[in-house]
Amino acid sequence: MSDWFYPYPTLYPGVLVNRYKRFFADITLDTGELITAHCPNTGPMTGICTLGSRVWVSRSNNPKRKLAYTWELIEVNDNEPTWAGVNTALPNRVIKSALEANLFPELGAYSQVRGEVCYGEKCRVDFLLQADNQALTYVEVKNTTWVQGAVALFPDTVTTRGQKHLLELTALLPTARSVMLYFINRGDCAYFAPGESADPVYARLLREAIALGLTVLPCRFDVTPTGLRYLGLAELKI
Repeated sequence: MSDWFYPYPTLYPGVLVNRYKRFFADITLDTGELITAHCPNTGPMTGICTLGSRVWVSRSNNPKRKLAYTWELIEVNDNEPTWAGVNTALPNRVIKSALEANLFPELGAYSQVRGEVCYGEKCRVDFLLQADNQALTYVEVKNTTWVQGAVALFPDTVTTRGQKHLLELTALLPTARSVMLYFINRGDCAYFAPGESADPVYARLLREAIALGLTVLPCRFDVTPTGLRYLGLAELKI
């Protein structure tokens, strides 16, 4: 386990009452207050959105926000409870901090980290790594919390956007280096595989991209109400 740690702001515990219209969650805080929190996750949240589960939320003091609270974590896995991250906006912030700390030796040396860089046909890559006299490294980040046994899977639904990202990253090879970084937003997974049952086209494109030189980094994170700690890479099962 790495000593590197990304802290959460102060979080408040409660119980999930309802999730609706994708972006809203009713939660009863431990204080007894019933709140409506923003759900920053547009996906189906397969296997983790169970009513009655323990959750943690953050609170914003921004008076312009319609909802003061944001749903951040949910407790999953009845046999050995663990926490899974709900906020899909967080992984890119975590990875930016990790890249600036040179946390991933698999990426080699680089001197500059740029975010949201345009490339290809109307595409943006999450991060572009640059080093003197070396090929550019394009890094795309995908969050996942879907698990079968000890295997983390992505995607948990058909993703035409994700398919396009794979095609664009593959087109950059071999002139540049392309990296797909899967952010495993829970600490109970030792393996990673494409979610073939949810999106067989994505699974096929991923295998084809790997054969052509795509680098895959399935990054495991231990998630707690205080923050996230990097656990290293999951074993890739292609």
